[in-house]
Amino acid sequence: MRSRVWGNALFTQKVLSRWKKTVVAGFLPMVLLAGCDTLPDSGPTESGVKSAQSNPRKNTIGYGIVQVSPDLITLLNSQAPPLFSNIEQSPAMAHYNSDRAGPGDMLDIDVYEMGNSLYLPSSSTSPASGIARRSTFSSILVNGDGTIDMPYAGHLQVNGLTSDEIADRIRAALKGKSQSPQVMVLISKNLTNSIIVYGDVAKPGRLPLTLHQERLVDVVALVGGGLHQPEDTTVQLTRHNQIAEGSLKLIEDNPEQNILMEAGDRLQLIFEPRTFTVFGAAGKPTETPFTKSSVTLAEALAKVGGPQDARADPNAVFVFRYESSEIAERLGLPVDPQKPLTPIIYQIDMMNPASFFLAQHFIMKNKDTIYIANAKINKLSKMFNLINTLISPGMSAGRSMQ
Repeated sequence: MRSRVWGNALFTQKVLSRWKKTVVAGFLPMVLLAGCDTLPDSGPTESGVKSAQSNPRKNTIGYGIVQVSPDLITLLNSQAPPLFSNIEQSPAMAHYNSDRAGPGDMLDIDVYEMGNSLYLPSSSTSPASGIARRSTFSSILVNGDGTIDMPYAGHLQVNGLTSDEIADRIRAALKGKSQSPQVMVLISKNLTNSIIVYGDVAKPGRLPLTLHQERLVDVVALVGGGLHQPEDTTVQLTRHNQIAEGSLKLIEDNPEQNILMEAGDRLQLIFEPRTFTVFGAAGKPTETPFTKSSVTLAEALAKVGGPQDARADPNAVFVFRYESSEIAERLGLPVDPQKPLTPIIYQIDMMNPASFFLAQHFIMKNKDTIYIANAKINKLSKMFNLINTLISPGMSAGRSMQ
């Protein structure tokens, strides 16, 4: 009985062994040719990325592929930052004076009179005393039409006038009614010449501009500064229906971007932590934050463990990025005039030792995507593993019966 069982087990093992050889010999070529492309994968190979570029059905956004080279590094690192200084400024900014009244402002007015006063009881003044008497009018509201109402001076238009010009207008209105009146005006609540600062700042709110002519960084300091690092803080300035946007660090490092603020400006500080994303055959595909003001491609790859030895194709490390149309044109890529940004894929060959030097000078940008292509042999390896998975249970069963 035992010999019969052993005989059956031996027969089963031989059959399975022959079946395995038959499968490998008969079906392997077909599987390798037709089945590799159907296996699950983390992304395309190098040839897949490049062939998709020339296929209009796949490349619907019109991206281009550019090899990383010393000339490219020089071009990218010479890019001018987005200009806050390009935002429209009022023609009057050359002679800007924030000491001008407008609707909603409050005025404090002092009138000094000699002799009989228009505003004080006669018993409190002495024509012979030679002492000027002061009459104070606090919190005089500038109406919506830019006018004020003042006793004896009447209904006066003060919109757009400085405090000295308002004083002259009141003095002229009192002429003939008061003896040598002298007038002093203070704009105590200046809404007209104020800006709104909000977002990720310590003290959001309305900030009046002064004759000092505050600049953008001054305003940020006056509201207590941003709540986050300048590199991770985006400044958005709205003026005359125009919007300029850039990092606070960029403005601090480029004095020409630290522009004068204008009445009516709206300044928002937005916390936007800079990150780059890694996909494909990396040691650790992930979204990774910038940990300092500037991160190179070499540092970015090191953060995620670099290309994975068993899967990656080091010849095909790609950086996906939207660049300005100006850069795209200088790289000889087609540009859509209706779109300010052009999608570009930068490729670097990490099998070339020189590329390690280039990677040290390739500066990463916010929202860049790094893709490390899979090696071509990776799909064959997956296919062999799949075949082994299908055959191994039968072989194990045969061995267990021995």
